[in-house]
Amino acid sequence: MKAPYTAQETLHYCLEETPFGWLALLGTTQGLLRVSLQPEPQPALDGLGSTLDDAADDAAVFADALAAFSEYFAGNVTALDEIPLDLSGASPFFGAAWAACRGIPPGETRSYQWLAEAAGSPKASRAAGQAMAKNPFPLIIPCHRVVGSNGGLHGYGAGGIGVKARLLEMERNRGALL
Repeated sequence: MKAPYTAQETLHYCLEETPFGWLALLGTTQGLLRVSLQPEPQPALDGLGSTLDDAADDAAVFADALAAFSEYFAGNVTALDEIPLDLSGASPFFGAAWAACRGIPPGETRSYQWLAEAAGSPKASRAAGQAMAKNPFPLIIPCHRVVGSNGGLHGYGAGGIGVKARLLEMERNRGALL
């Protein structure tokens, strides 16, 4: 993690096509502020929020992150682990839930209940679900690895349950998505 984003830093964004749809990144030279993955380009950009209006289109700022995403989609399921994120706007529980989620090994799943316990609030499984629903960094904070208590797949805002299932399959097989 890095120091919180300040208004003095220049915001940058980029949009790239991936095997799962369109990936949009927003951040500074210090780290990512938001990731959006959607089937079409405009919804991916819309997923970056209103701060996109103040950002410059500059893929070069994200060269390392884009390379990591390419490696991930080629089958290196740990390639996203070192991408710097700015979690300064997160509530303490959401931050703890996102950190716990980031620790779930590739190809494995954990329940929302497990996530609540790992985040320090064992009775907050619904709040853990909300943390995953509001995850600003899909794939990097791998909310696709969080499932219902019965092991069933539930919602995935970055492309739907079908994408969630494909990501888990790719990670379990440790193979490329293509």
